[in-house]
Amino acid sequence: MKDAGKKPKACTITATVKNIRGTCPIYKPNDKLVFEGFYVPPRQSSPVCIHALSAMNTLLSPFLHGVGADELGIGSSPDIGYLQCPDPGPPHTPGGTVIFELKRMELRPRRLKS
Repeated sequence: MKDAGKKPKACTITATVKNIRGTCPIYKPNDKLVFEGFYVPPRQSSPVCIHALSAMNTLLSPFLHGVGADELGIGSSPDIGYLQCPDPGPPHTPGGTVIFELKRMELRPRRLKS
């Protein structure tokens, strides 16, 4: 656990599509969703699927605030975790399950162009 009085650093989380079981109409392997703090920069991210976002939603906030993926039970190291969308795929639905790797990195301040 992090020190109680220590402020967590701002983070970027990149969710990369690692695997698709079945068929996904939105994602293909290596597509990325980027979360800069609480913002999804549209030019850096693939489209956001509401099913994938709902699967990530409850874990993104603690992960962004410094809780390790290992502490959350989604990985074996602090900064890399794994989640999947809730679509079970065939034979239950025509879609598919997308496995995402979430990688946390410290957010670097943006430099303004002169």
